[in-house]
Amino acid sequence: MSTAETRYCYRHPDRETGLSCSDCGRPICADCATFAPVGIRCPDHAGVRGGKRPRQIRPRQGLVRRAPGVALASGSAPITKALIGINVGIYLLTASQGGGLNSPGGNLFAKWILYGPFVVHGGWYRLVSAMFLHASIIHIGFNMYALWVIGTPVEQYLGRARYVGLYFVSGLAGSAGALLATPLSPTLGASGAVFGILGAMLILEWQITGRLAGNAMTMIVINLIITFAIPGISYGAHLGGLVGGILITLGYAHWRGGRAQYGQLGVGGVLGLLVVAAGSVAIAYFRVRGYA
Repeated sequence: MSTAETRYCYRHPDRETGLSCSDCGRPICADCATFAPVGIRCPDHAGVRGGKRPRQIRPRQGLVRRAPGVALASGSAPITKALIGINVGIYLLTASQGGGLNSPGGNLFAKWILYGPFVVHGGWYRLVSAMFLHASIIHIGFNMYALWVIGTPVEQYLGRARYVGLYFVSGLAGSAGALLATPLSPTLGASGAVFGILGAMLILEWQITGRLAGNAMTMIVINLIITFAIPGISYGAHLGGLVGGILITLGYAHWRGGRAQYGQLGVGGVLGLLVVAAGSVAIAYFRVRGYA
């Protein structure tokens, strides 16, 4: 596992950054960086060289500046790895308490699963706990593979703190969507959170390329087709997580001149998390209160 040392812009010591000047190697934030044909330069080296000023490459409208401190080429995604480890560990525990590796159950399973009447009778924690339960090897295998493939680049763009918030609040939105659609059907799984990450990828890709019809949209369409085609899959959880992830990522962005920057969480990001979380709990409450 590779690691990346946190560095700070030499002109703005309060800003973390993963960029550095190609001439002197000093760390610089995205606002100080000059994108030239031969690399990235700091303000001190972006001027005249050899009598000519280098032609600057203007970032395209909608450019996403990734969160600092994690090198995109390193493949470092510690939060994604930790989440996969937690999910697998809980699955093995429920498998040992239940009927075996492909038939989890037991006391923990019963206490954590999402079910409308149980939620309204003091089980509000189930809105979060249910996202760590899985029903079979195929179920957890598919979700963890998707989390690894999708979560790794999104974590690198957003940074660890924003990514953790995205995962848990998207999962919460997925639980609210499941209760809204099928409150009397027991629901479990990390797919609501995974769809939230897909929603985040959709917004990031849109801001980078300027179009929505990209890889993220293709994956969303394919997975929604599977969701509605196969019985027993909670479409409410998937749609709820997707909408939650989109709203959270829009809240994370700092909009400057039509461009989005993700270097710091900011007030908008915190408010976005709080609004989506509170809205999810409110939806769940109004849906299940009749079962009291």
